[in-house]
Amino acid sequence: MNAYDITRTYDWNYEHVPAPVDIAVPPCPGQWDFCGIPVNSPLGIPAGPLLNGRWILYYASLGFDVLTYKTVRSRSRACYDLPNLLPVESGALTGEGASVRAATRSQSWAISFGMPSRGPVVWQQDIERTRRALAPGQVLVVSVVASPESGWSIAEVARDFAQCARWAADSGAHVVEANLSCPNVCTQEADLYLSATASAEIAAALRTSVPELPLVLKIGLFQNRDQAWALVEAVSPHVDALSTANSITARVEGEFGGLRRGIGGACITARCLEELRMLAAIVRQQRSPLRLIGVGGVMNTQDVRGRLAAGAHHVQLATAPMLDPMVGIRIRSAGLTSEPRAA
Repeated sequence: MNAYDITRTYDWNYEHVPAPVDIAVPPCPGQWDFCGIPVNSPLGIPAGPLLNGRWILYYASLGFDVLTYKTVRSRSRACYDLPNLLPVESGALTGEGASVRAATRSQSWAISFGMPSRGPVVWQQDIERTRRALAPGQVLVVSVVASPESGWSIAEVARDFAQCARWAADSGAHVVEANLSCPNVCTQEADLYLSATASAEIAAALRTSVPELPLVLKIGLFQNRDQAWALVEAVSPHVDALSTANSITARVEGEFGGLRRGIGGACITARCLEELRMLAAIVRQQRSPLRLIGVGGVMNTQDVRGRLAAGAHHVQLATAPMLDPMVGIRIRSAGLTSEPRAA
């Protein structure tokens, strides 16, 4: 089964996409929804693996029902040089700042794309085509990010987010996700989620720009519980869900010029589950309407069940389906026994 070729460039993979497959997809019994939109299952893919609409349709044919278009911008931006995905060897990562080693093969890898994007006209037209091609019970999420220039205020960053969100909505997105966390860029958009004030200003601008669609904020790992509490409290009036940490930063020995990179895959499973449990407790205590999307190190059926039991309304996999495109079919075949969350 074909998957992203980590030995090739981002641009090569953007153009060389496997065709959708004709395969029986086992059902997931129950009433499932994503931010109130009925879906066929709780399985999805976060921003990252789905470079364009053809990649979305490929994984849509393989048992994934909530599909997130890789983060787009208000202007084009090139991808970083290779390697963009580098297998790494590591024990379980428990927090930011560790060091890991490159490996030949692994279920974990360092991620180094730098949030590239085609220009708005290209991605808008692609989103329109993709929305029309998805089956009933499948949802297209479009991830957007600002492209701040030197000296921009948070208000200017928020306006750029809002413009991208409006374009995504007009192009046919079912849901818009604002990417407030990317460990692989050194500019202002990298860790916005760590400021509750900035996140709230961006969230409010998004809601004003796109009042008609569900809104999601993509966040990273928090440094402490107080930070998470402040973020939940600040953004709850404006958005519908949080997409939880999908990577933990580390430095890869001898690679990437010593700069940090997000690490995804099996080595972050336990830590991301712990983070989800913390966020679920905060949401309950604040009586917040926010939904939680479980992401980060979700590799198999057991992990999906664990995220649902921990408080996720929906679960997204990235590394696992890039390593094994059939993983969604395997999870659905094994069955998901957790009760779906109420709308």
